[in-house]
Amino acid sequence: MFDQIYIEKLKSNFSEAVRVILANKVRTLLTSLGIIFGVAAVITMLAIGNGAEKEILAQLELVGVNNIVITPIPDEKDDNESEEGSDGDALEAIRFSKGLDMLDVNSIKKNIPSVKSVSPEVVLETYVIKKGRQNPVKLIGVAPNYFETSNIAIESGKNFSYNQVENSLPVCIIGKKIEKKLFTGESAIGKQIKVKDVWLQVIGVIEEKFISDNAQENLGIRDMNLDIYIPIKTFLVRYKDRKTIMDKPIETGGGMIFISGQQQGPKQRIPRGNYHQLDKLVVQVDNSAQLNSTADVLSRMLKRRHNDMLDFEISIPIQLLKQQQKTKQIFNIVLSIIAGISLLIGGIGIMNIMLASVLERTKEIGIIRAIGATQEDVILQFLTESVLVSIGGGIIGIVLGVLASYILEISTGIETILSVSSILLSFFVATLIGLIFGIAPAKSAANKSPIEAIRHE
Repeated sequence: MFDQIYIEKLKSNFSEAVRVILANKVRTLLTSLGIIFGVAAVITMLAIGNGAEKEILAQLELVGVNNIVITPIPDEKDDNESEEGSDGDALEAIRFSKGLDMLDVNSIKKNIPSVKSVSPEVVLETYVIKKGRQNPVKLIGVAPNYFETSNIAIESGKNFSYNQVENSLPVCIIGKKIEKKLFTGESAIGKQIKVKDVWLQVIGVIEEKFISDNAQENLGIRDMNLDIYIPIKTFLVRYKDRKTIMDKPIETGGGMIFISGQQQGPKQRIPRGNYHQLDKLVVQVDNSAQLNSTADVLSRMLKRRHNDMLDFEISIPIQLLKQQQKTKQIFNIVLSIIAGISLLIGGIGIMNIMLASVLERTKEIGIIRAIGATQEDVILQFLTESVLVSIGGGIIGIVLGVLASYILEISTGIETILSVSSILLSFFVATLIGLIFGIAPAKSAANKSPIEAIRHE
């Protein structure tokens, strides 16, 4: 019986709240603007945050969790460099570096115990010939452990065997897009492709991966779906080995190329361009706690091996990504605070309007109290109005937030991911604000004396 009476009260309060809201449509809309924009902002910010989180995780998967990347710095001529000896006689020896090469790979494996694996890479921009047509590709010379280090799965076929690597056999593993382009509707495994002037047998196809433009730009990641991979020894024997080229000096004091001017004139240094045998070296450590210490040891070791020349650069991709993630999180927190302020202002607006409504309806309050309504009834009546205004604003805000997320993704290319939890959270917050900020006006209305309220003009 008690439950039935309570339900009837709620129905009556709801009907009365709807009547009051519909009677003041413009005022209700203006009151709920803060809630509308606050909820929309919260949903949009959470969608942007979810998209950024997904992108960071995808990039982490691409670069590897415990990887250190070593890239060579090509030689460039220094205009301020002078190699004249005293009185033009003896010439001070010019320091030179042999560059990043396979000897460094072997030395790292042998001397640094924290290193789990070392994956060298050599890149050549060339072309593949199919049915008389040339298609530009990147030919990548790699070791068999490259695919594990880079988190690349081989979808069909197999990895390079020991025999294929050691004997520099003409075999390759291709990207998924290469297979689709060259072998439409059929498997590439076992087929032959001609890359530049060498025929290669396809023994594997890697799983297709989405590589965002942001990842390619910030992390220097290629679109691996368009690459052709061959054993690094095959690359150096059958295509190009810069170390062999640079080991044929014009006139040298130990590997550095010089030209002579007049008989007693100073020698002039000639920049060698990219004299490094390798284009990248990825070093994987056993655990992330060893990244910084291993990177420091690598730097000192390679500098010593390269005759104290810093002709390489060491980076730790996971740290760069974590810093990027932290920056985005701070950005999202700031925007969420702004959205929260908007919701707070919306709640204050509801309270002010409800207080004004109490003053306008003082006589009405006195009449319903005089005919038997209790203080609890009056409180429920005004709380119902306040919550309905908030819920209405929340629903409109949810719609605007969803639309804003889609428009933002289409117009800017920023990935946004909407989640049910973010929508429910926004709706809950909007309802809670209506409830909290409606308490003061409701109590103000309930505390009025019926006789004084009826006499109020």
